[in-house]
Amino acid sequence: MARLSNELERYFFEEERPSKVTLPEILSLAKERIFGFLLVILSLPSALPVPAPGYSVPFGILIFLLAIQLITGTKTPWLPKRMMNYPIQLTTVQKFLKAGIPWLKRIEAIARPRLSYICTTLPGRVTIGIAIALMAISMMIPIPGTNTLPAMGVFVTSFGLSEDDGAISLGGLVMCVMGAVLTTSILLALIWGGSSLLDIIKTWLGR
Repeated sequence: MARLSNELERYFFEEERPSKVTLPEILSLAKERIFGFLLVILSLPSALPVPAPGYSVPFGILIFLLAIQLITGTKTPWLPKRMMNYPIQLTTVQKFLKAGIPWLKRIEAIARPRLSYICTTLPGRVTIGIAIALMAISMMIPIPGTNTLPAMGVFVTSFGLSEDDGAISLGGLVMCVMGAVLTTSILLALIWGGSSLLDIIKTWLGR
């Protein structure tokens, strides 16, 4: 199976494309790894240190729908046609891929099938689905600090899922836990006042 990074480079940079693309066109690259592939693509814009205004909420909704289907054991993913067929500027996709492909290649360099039961068995996929669903909810919260780390957790976990690499998915689940702690901290700080975990980290880094 070709590396995901190579497939994306070929499709979006080496071949001629129209000025706008849709998710079904991108999914032609997925083959049998469609769940993991979709989640990787949808989480990438929010996981990068690149401004992605307007993407966290709609992509978070799609990620949540996919996570629920993972939990219920659905084999073929379903997403609303309106969202699936929504045109995205090719230049926007290329901007995110230019920033994301180097990171993707770093993960690919260490990826291999191991602890595959985490990604292939129903209990493993239910656990992954629950974690991703919670991170998707966090991504949909319109508050700074609740998007990036949860999206990174979804990205890494989903990449492991697409490669049947349970070790990478476990690393992603750890990031999901960290994202949940950070989001909870920010929400509690907003509700009851005080410093969130993000504020504490910024203060510590400032020193």
